[in-house]
Amino acid sequence: MSRHPIFEIVVDCADPQALAEFYSALTDTPIRSSHDGWASLEPNPAILAFQRVPERKRVKNRVHVDFDTDDLIASAALAVALGGHQISDVINEGGGAFIVLADPEDNEFCFVSGYSIDTGPPSPFAA
Repeated sequence: MSRHPIFEIVVDCADPQALAEFYSALTDTPIRSSHDGWASLEPNPAILAFQRVPERKRVKNRVHVDFDTDDLIASAALAVALGGHQISDVINEGGGAFIVLADPEDNEFCFVSGYSIDTGPPSPFAA
């Protein structure tokens, strides 16, 4: 059986170009392509892509992206300045810390700091 490495992570959205610009500025990653209903960033390490869909987001995402940072507060401030919004305060758990935010279309993402790549951050939603 062959491996199935992640090729890209695709975010459904109303305005692919606007979200590509948001995440490009947030991650300092160039926009790779943009055309009718689709935009993507250069791999960093995976491709983050955005596709137009007709429906609006209605509930919490079942999948989100964690971005590593060495400064949670500065990273959150940048996200807010770019049009995102902060959902949680800094949560210190499991030997590291994270903060939950949302992009301009309310797709959740986190900034994480201090976690091992083997364990990752704990879920703030775990029972």
